[in-house]
Amino acid sequence: MGSALGPAFDTEALRRGIEGHSAAALLSLYADDAEVRVVDHNTQPSHPMVKHGRGEIADMLNDVYSRDMTHKLEQCVVDGNHVAYTESCQYPDGVKVLASSMMSLRDGKIVDHTLLQAWDE
Repeated sequence: MGSALGPAFDTEALRRGIEGHSAAALLSLYADDAEVRVVDHNTQPSHPMVKHGRGEIADMLNDVYSRDMTHKLEQCVVDGNHVAYTESCQYPDGVKVLASSMMSLRDGKIVDHTLLQAWDE
């Protein structure tokens, strides 16, 4: 006896949001109680930046996707209630950023998102 599948995660909405610089489109993929953890040179693993709920996540996404830079979804893998993807970005001055994300889903919405990012210095 099979089990019913929940709503599917919309990978094309993820691509459109990232590559179209649409914080609103990306925010629509998150559950109300989602949490995002960011680890990078400034917010290292023992003290990551943590955003709780759609309000704080919206502020972060609005900041990132309002910047003058390109964003490209490189790879995206969905396996049940988990999504992994890489995103490459570039500022007009040539500085590059590479980000890798692992996300957990509930009912097709992101509930937990860990983002690792590095950039040219």
